[in-house]
Amino acid sequence: MTDPVPTTCMRCAVGCGLIQQGVDIGYGIDTVRGNANDPVNRGMACSRGISETADPDGEWLTRPMVRRDGELVKTTWDTALFEAQRGLGEAMDQHPDAMAILGSGQQTNEAAYALGKLARGGVGTRYYDANTTLCMASAVTAYYDAFGSDAPPPTYEDIDDAESHVVWGANPAVAHPVMCRWITQNADDLIVVDPVRTKTANAADRHVAVDPGGDLDLARAVLARVVGRGGVDEAFVAEVTTGFDDLRESLPDAETAAERAGVSMDAVDRLADAFDRDTLVYWGMGVNQSVQGTATAGALVDLCLATGNLGPGTGPFSLTGQANSMGTRVCSSKGTWPGHRDFDDPEERAVVADAWDVPVDRLPDDTGPGPVGIVDAVADGPVEAVYAVATNPVAGMPDATNVADALDDTFLVVQDAFRTETVEHADVVLPAATWGESNGTAINMERTVSRVRPASDLPRGVRTDLNIIATLGNVLVDDLFDRPTDPASVFDEFAALTAGTDADCSGISHERLDEELAVRWPAPDADTSAGYRYYDSEATDIADRWSFPTPSGRARFSDGEGRPLPEATDDDYPLLLTTAREADGYNTGVRSRDSPEEPGPLVARVHPDTLEAHRDAVEPNEADELHARVVSRRGDALARVTPDDAVPEGMLWLPIHHPSTNDLTHPATDPRSDEPNFKQCAVSLAHPDADAVTPPSERERPPQHP
Repeated sequence: MTDPVPTTCMRCAVGCGLIQQGVDIGYGIDTVRGNANDPVNRGMACSRGISETADPDGEWLTRPMVRRDGELVKTTWDTALFEAQRGLGEAMDQHPDAMAILGSGQQTNEAAYALGKLARGGVGTRYYDANTTLCMASAVTAYYDAFGSDAPPPTYEDIDDAESHVVWGANPAVAHPVMCRWITQNADDLIVVDPVRTKTANAADRHVAVDPGGDLDLARAVLARVVGRGGVDEAFVAEVTTGFDDLRESLPDAETAAERAGVSMDAVDRLADAFDRDTLVYWGMGVNQSVQGTATAGALVDLCLATGNLGPGTGPFSLTGQANSMGTRVCSSKGTWPGHRDFDDPEERAVVADAWDVPVDRLPDDTGPGPVGIVDAVADGPVEAVYAVATNPVAGMPDATNVADALDDTFLVVQDAFRTETVEHADVVLPAATWGESNGTAINMERTVSRVRPASDLPRGVRTDLNIIATLGNVLVDDLFDRPTDPASVFDEFAALTAGTDADCSGISHERLDEELAVRWPAPDADTSAGYRYYDSEATDIADRWSFPTPSGRARFSDGEGRPLPEATDDDYPLLLTTAREADGYNTGVRSRDSPEEPGPLVARVHPDTLEAHRDAVEPNEADELHARVVSRRGDALARVTPDDAVPEGMLWLPIHHPSTNDLTHPATDPRSDEPNFKQCAVSLAHPDADAVTPPSERERPPQHP
């Protein structure tokens, strides 16, 4: 028997500690279970995290491939790296912005740090994203607006102490099962805000069925109600915050805002009551993935600030999607330099350039666009080559048909453990290690750093993400990675660069994590593991308890205003599409479906009355399953239609991870965060035999900022 190996689950961002054992002969994982000694989850684990770690579905990549005569053929590593260097190097020779790089929250911190170093310090491109812009950018922007720094103040320990729990635009019962169990086990009062009656809503004391896109109006209605009935914590607001007087003056009438949100005043009062107690408010993609995502996330923070719900057992807690999305925010050099160093600060740029031993003028002078803007730059702008690592934009980005068309017109290198839709468009494919074969660290949604360890040797023909990035980086940029590139050394380089920053990890090392298993940043020394953020529990004066990295040292109320949905329903497209996760799908489902050619059926959930109203578009198949074609202005997809009264009338629900879903979605993004509006667009139902919509060659791409 092989020895048991402690590691971290890399499915979602809860960061559960696992114990895994490799097979006795060959490659792979034999058994996986929760680690009872891990301080994060104390032995709990979800079935999907275990199954996708031990025996994931999907078609594994085991050999490098290059495109020859239009077909991907297996080749050697030398040939694949030569072809990748040639194509990417030719783009770099034109201009740094001729090369785009796309990363992922599925990478370890070490790989994400190295990829950011290559993108920003080696290539110097503006066109780089670490994938968090697709899920967490709106929450990140709201945190910076309020607190001057990224990441939620609370920790998992606060879940036990909260009296009320408000889950807004999230379904942790499906997306984060272990965390949902903590919430439901500890909640005296659980309210779920969501247009759909989700699995989490079914477990709640109250479900508030807000209209799609009505979240900001509802949050403002609740705050107006809190103000109107004297529920503001005036002492906290006066001593700890700034900007509330202006916000108070601009608040809408509670009844009017509630009507716009599609909810009753009884529901508004129920939410206001929740904030009278010690409250944690959680939110997810239903808030973030919207053209008003930043404003809505900021409005939820405002509710916490106005009611004094900041401190142990209370506060705003965004629910991160991908396993290491928090890690990429800290170390990947997308929105900030490592350690959340200000991207625009010349002194910080000089520190980073010196640490990387590169000319400071090579570093781009702004963070560049998000993924939607990068695709536009591929289609119409300077980008001639793309290097995509552990991400699947052809399935995971809005208006995905346009994404595929754009990537077909560029030189594309794809690095992944599995064959994905994006692999099918690649010129070079580099097979990478997956979870049980990788060595490094990850950071969960509560800022806890933990180890990812291999329990299996690498199959011949496969390399780790970090090894591939460093190897390719050194042939593209002479001696960019001239120091040791083993995971422990790379982590040490990253951690040293965070010393003295808001996200200080300099007191963390692989050796410390091997002993303690989990350490929460900021950790400026080897003895510190942080608790509730910005808070000093030993201070007696209310103002002295709080310290925020803002110019005033105070938390700031927001002034964000809403925007209309990018695409309203009309006679031609009378239904509103929303997207969300299913229990068995994560990260475009590459670990839970057989292959890109066999993604499984696309299942559309609609209210029975909606189905009846569109009965002429629905046709049963031989198995008596109802099918219809879902059509938007960008594409169409054949779907199995299921009646479900949990979905409101006039709405159509599709799984976000299915590769056909994003052929339909709209590429509009939040003007502050650049995060796409995945959740609402106009669609119709057509008969399965209906002609396809406008051919791709004749489609007009909708504007990113309509």
